[in-house]
Amino acid sequence: MKASIPDTNVTHKAVQTDAQPFGLRDKIGYMFGDLGNCFILGLVNSFLMIYYTNVLGIAGGVVGILFLTARIIDAFADITVGRMADVAPLTPQGRFRPWIRRMKYPFCLITVVIFLPFVSSFPMALKIAYIFVTYLVYGIFLSTINIPYGSMASAISSDPDHRASLSTFRSLGSAIGGASTGFLIPIFMYSRAADGRQVVSSMRFFIIAIVCALLAFLAYNVTYKLTTERVQIQKQEKVSAKALLKGMFTNKALLSLVVVDLFIVINQILSGTTTTYLFNDYFHNKQAMSIALLFTYGTVILLAPFATWLIKRFGKKEASVVTLIFSSILYLIMYFLHIHNAWVYLVFMFVATLGYSLFNLMVWAFITDVIDYHQFVSGYREDGTVYGVNSFARKVGQALAGGIGGFMLQMIGYQSSTTGGISQSIAVENRIYALANLLPAILLLLAALVLAFFYPLNKKTINDVDAKLKEINQQEQQ
Repeated sequence: MKASIPDTNVTHKAVQTDAQPFGLRDKIGYMFGDLGNCFILGLVNSFLMIYYTNVLGIAGGVVGILFLTARIIDAFADITVGRMADVAPLTPQGRFRPWIRRMKYPFCLITVVIFLPFVSSFPMALKIAYIFVTYLVYGIFLSTINIPYGSMASAISSDPDHRASLSTFRSLGSAIGGASTGFLIPIFMYSRAADGRQVVSSMRFFIIAIVCALLAFLAYNVTYKLTTERVQIQKQEKVSAKALLKGMFTNKALLSLVVVDLFIVINQILSGTTTTYLFNDYFHNKQAMSIALLFTYGTVILLAPFATWLIKRFGKKEASVVTLIFSSILYLIMYFLHIHNAWVYLVFMFVATLGYSLFNLMVWAFITDVIDYHQFVSGYREDGTVYGVNSFARKVGQALAGGIGGFMLQMIGYQSSTTGGISQSIAVENRIYALANLLPAILLLLAALVLAFFYPLNKKTINDVDAKLKEINQQEQQ
């Protein structure tokens, strides 16, 4: 091990707590946090673009500019919120849980405001102004919930196995929330037009948004009630911006995970978007669309029982590299086969999704490893800031995906509509199919290569870092 452990006593002190031992209560509570997130994110990430293009009649290029601009602003909001959470004084409820208690109100409310049905009757200029303002506010409020929630995992327990289980349960919450929205929303978002066509309904989207927001609100309450922050670090000195930045840029694990997450998130967002258009316009099969979106999240549930065993047997890095490459190859095969039967395509898609879902299942445990490694290489314990930096990369990925998705729709000649959708040309349908398969093939391969050759935390290194930090934190509590 080449890195040395700095003297961490000058910047923080571990605080002993009398909390009840870590257990199933914490796991369930933490799971409900991402369950709440994904009731809303499943709606917005997968269906907002089709709502904008097929209900409000806004061109894909305009939507791309909106997503690109908003996500970049959100990315900086993530770092700001992470830093605010780190420097905030400890409370009896911890450092991160109070954010969830307070910010669930405005976040759930803005989700409903985005889908107000009367906006469809606005003049186009006012529509564009409305979606820009509401989507920007939505992104900022999302940061105030998601950054403290993600940072909280390293405060619930310092035990690596506990953190791995929290990552698994978080991914389960994400899968249940995402699968529920992905499966059910396509069933309820359509209404019957006068000519008999099924079209996307603005009023149905409004009702769906209310239901998703209410479910998220209840889930956040469960998270606040059931979780406990046991690892409470009392800051003794403020870390200068120069020292903080230096620590970030010397953390090779953080930098490489940022790049991997960038590619994975771009793939995730684009897959949600292209899958919707693929089954809506290429296969013309809304039932298959529901199942496809269910795969996007549901495969995580299938993998969850094996996650702890896979981590202990192979390591997070090692297992993720193999499965990402496998998924990349399979998407490439799907592209060349040019499948026309939606149900045959679903079989291939299920296996491909199963492959890259392993990284999504483990990603939160990756981040807690990186938070520990940051203390290892810099001497500073900055859970919120490190999580915020990684989330910054994820938001940049979302911004790029939103921009790429919108611009590509316009480039391939996709026709927007204010009547719930129109038939696309055969050439456009084939281009949608190409995007839906080539993009994940390329992005997943790039993520696998960065993880394999640049991410330093293999199984042995993580065990060594955990052992040393446990020794240091025990000394600080004495």
